[in-house]
Amino acid sequence: FYYFIRLCLEKMLLQCILQSRTLSGADAINALRPFYFAVHPDFFGQHPKEREVNENSLKRLNGYLENLQKPGFHSFKPTQLTFYVREREPNSSNVQESFSASGFRAVSFTLHTRDLLSTVLDILNSCSLSTEHIQSLNVNAQHHKEAKSTVNRPIKWDKTYYSFTGFKDPEEELEQAQRMETTLISWLDDNEASAVTKLKKSLPLRKELERLKFELSRQLQLSDIRWQRSWGIAHRCSQLHSLGRLAQQRPEVLKNVKGRTVIFTDRSGMSAAGHIMLGTMDVHHHWTKVFERLPNYYKLQKRLLFLEDRISQLLGGIQVIYIEELQPLLTLEEYYESLNSFYSKLCDSRLPFHPRSLRGLKMILESDRYTPSLHEFGHFTIPMACDPATLQWFIFAKAQEARENLKRREELMTAERELMDACSERLSLGRLYKEPGVSSAQMIDCCRRLRGELLPRLRGMHLCVAHFYSVLQDGDLCIPWNWK
Repeated sequence: FYYFIRLCLEKMLLQCILQSRTLSGADAINALRPFYFAVHPDFFGQHPKEREVNENSLKRLNGYLENLQKPGFHSFKPTQLTFYVREREPNSSNVQESFSASGFRAVSFTLHTRDLLSTVLDILNSCSLSTEHIQSLNVNAQHHKEAKSTVNRPIKWDKTYYSFTGFKDPEEELEQAQRMETTLISWLDDNEASAVTKLKKSLPLRKELERLKFELSRQLQLSDIRWQRSWGIAHRCSQLHSLGRLAQQRPEVLKNVKGRTVIFTDRSGMSAAGHIMLGTMDVHHHWTKVFERLPNYYKLQKRLLFLEDRISQLLGGIQVIYIEELQPLLTLEEYYESLNSFYSKLCDSRLPFHPRSLRGLKMILESDRYTPSLHEFGHFTIPMACDPATLQWFIFAKAQEARENLKRREELMTAERELMDACSERLSLGRLYKEPGVSSAQMIDCCRRLRGELLPRLRGMHLCVAHFYSVLQDGDLCIPWNWK
């Protein structure tokens, strides 16, 4: 009987797809609600790696969906995404008990569709989520065309739908999550002991990591050694040991690294910022190739700097910068290709910027957006696909605000540093830091409120201000900046 009902629903879905191949942006969001509840980072607080993957993939997905809705936008590149999808026990009705034994599964898929409906179906099918509810979305879309005065509102399924199909009710999940809202005190009550145990266990490894980093930096005359992700201390020590062995076995290939920064990340090469990237999954053979190619990378970097200067001249002296904390970690080749494409577009458009009229202003290039924006620190975020006329109008309209934000940036950063020092001293923290996604304004607000609290249990702890609660594997406590 259930199979018969499912077959009927699938036929209805097919008919609706044939009748209407379009979805509005609001309809697409409604259709993807089961997907958002399955992958939303809020539900991965205890799994920082998976949370970070989902955060980054959601940003890229949202950019893809935005591009689909842009009038006249036809240039699409296949976008590969990876999500960790929460798995659920079929008969579980409680949010906290609805995870399977594994908790989640990894799903990878590539988007190459050019309309919202096909994209939504691809996403749901790739994650093994139901597509039956989309039939109603298409019907609603038809009604919307016939009566434009109808107000868009989220689809609200009858409770019997969830009882019959066994699917989870998103509204019920949200209500349960809100009723179980976590406060800083209650979370510390539940997680302090575990964090203290992990931190004590990690202290010897932390000292070993600092020793290895200092010795390698001195031996190779490196400017710095960093990590892109929040890998554990033991993992980081292992990576430094591996680099140390290569330095002993093949010292001649590391002769060109003087004064450079080494970043351990997901792939090997040179980053857009000019740092040497060593892929943590690569073997010494791949690392050796990177070091051997450094002279060619340095030549390409000079060409890139020249290209940035040419773009700056065409845009009235505005400086093109790359901010590693705010942009995807691009290779030097990828960034050069983006700059070159943007430069060609500017040359063709011949925008009438007065020479040096925008000196002192800054901009970064983004590939995942199509509307320009102004950051709180004063730099412009300009999409690669931005229409030149739109670009010119936006920069002119926001130039004064950008200059004011640039002046305010130093004030914000100074206030942030002072509050972090005061907060760390007040709470006797072992370390206080933040995730890159936390803005200075958010960090200032968080530290001001923390400084006014009596929290003796944080004495000696390593505290990270983030967007979610979690305890990292080495005992670092992560709290949201807007904790309650």
